[in-house]
Formats: sequence, C-alpha cells, structure tokens
Amino acid sequence: MYPNLPQLHHIDGGNFFLIAGPCVIEDEKMPFQIAEQLLEITDKLHIPFAFKASYRKANRSRVDSFTGIGDWEGLEILGKIRERYNIPVVTDIHNETEAATAAQFVDVLQIPAFLSRQTSLLAAAAETGRVVNVKKGQFLSPEAMTHAVNKIKYYGGEKIMLTERGTTFGYEDLVVDFRSIPIMKRNNVPVVVDITHSLQKPNQPSGISGGNPEMIETIGRAAVANCCDGIFLETHPDPKNAKSDGANMLPLRLVEELLAKLVKLYSVARDL
Repeated sequence: MYPNLPQLHHIDGGNFFLIAGPCVIEDEKMPFQIAEQLLEITDKLHIPFAFKASYRKANRSRVDSFTGIGDWEGLEILGKIRERYNIPVVTDIHNETEAATAAQFVDVLQIPAFLSRQTSLLAAAAETGRVVNVKKGQFLSPEAMTHAVNKIKYYGGEKIMLTERGTTFGYEDLVVDFRSIPIMKRNNVPVVVDITHSLQKPNQPSGISGGNPEMIETIGRAAVANCCDGIFLETHPDPKNAKSDGANMLPLRLVEELLAKLVKLYSVARDL
C-alpha cells in the first residue's frame, strides 16, 4: 500500500506494522536484548517491525535528566542493530545538523511532536531521502498536519508517516482524538498511533513526566479498531528504573500478550 516506505520485516499486508523499542539507548547491551526479543515476537505474530530508540534525548524538563551515552556511541549501536537483525531502525532528531548525521545509521528520521512545525528541521530531514515520521504536535489539530506533509514534499521528501500521540488537555494531561486517524490518512500517508506517549502526564512539578501505563491496551485497542497503519510503543525490561519515560512504558514481558490481542482485533476491523 505504501511502496516508498522501508521494507519492514515479514510484511504480508495483513497486519499493522510496529515501531517499538526503549525510549533512549541507556547502555551498549540492553538495546540488542530488546531488539532481539521484539523481533522474535513480531516474527511469531507476522507483524512488520522497525526498532526505535533515541540516541540522544534533547527535550528534558530537568537539567540533570539523562540524555544519552554519547551521540556517536548511540548512533553506532543503532547502526549495528540495523545490520545484525536486518530490520529498519528509527530515531528522532532535534536540529538540522542532526538529520544528515543520523541518516547514515537509520532508515527513519522521527520529528518530535514539539518540533513538528519547524520548517527547517522538516526540510533537512526530507533532503536526506530517508523516511520522515512526524509526530503530531500536542498543540496541533490533525488537519494541520497537512502542512507538515506539504513541507516535506516541497523539499523533496517522498516517504512520510504521521503519528498521533495525544493532544494537550489542561496543563498535565493528554487525550487522544481517534478522528485524527482518518483525517490524517487523507494525506495518503501511513498513520501511526503512539500508544505509550499518548498516556504521558507532562509538566509535573517534579520535572519528571508521569504516565498511565495501565491504559496502554485501551489506547491500542481503539487505534487498531480504527484501522491505523502502525502502532508505536516504547518498552523496557524494567520501566521503573528506565532512564527516560519509564512512567508510561510497557514492560517488555507484556508486549507479546498485548500484540496478540491487537492482531486479533485488527483482523476483524480491517474486514468491516
């Protein structure tokens, strides 16, 4: 359906695709363990899979928050995962100079929601020729994402995805408007729903975002029932001790059970 996207592992046209991994690369060993386990699960369930991890976290509330193990170290790990497991790899970028650098190691450049209107960043990502996944700003309507798509196309980008990740609701909460799936699909690009960041509790006085992970399955069910093209989720073996976004991540041990349920639901929804 979307031939310009990178070849996803075990794509058969019958399932949504999955973008998943830890929030950030915390060390040199754990990303490989997570990627390997996710690949085993998605092979079993015949879900096309791309591994995601940030090599650097630039958007942190507190000055003492963990940002990464080093840019080159993180990017090299992503490149090794891509090569070892022969799967597409996704990472986010935060400024124009990062686009060309990260593009050497990954297949998909992700634009963070807070930066989704940043024309120069969208242009730089488009000019790499990589797939560009734009997360819808928490402050934007789904209709407004047409402009992000048009900017990327204007600068030569042809491979585009849009991701729903919730809309600001008061100071410390997000809500998901599932009308955004068909609305953003009008751009003739794949639409992904981020079922973990959609449950963030941002702007906490502590400077550490909260979350509501017990609702991940609820958001996931609604997303596939409304025929999203892809699911985005962050996972970790021990979310309570994760160095970023642990409050809204899915424990790795629960991923297979959740995805099995979503596959069953998606098979019904796509035939209605």
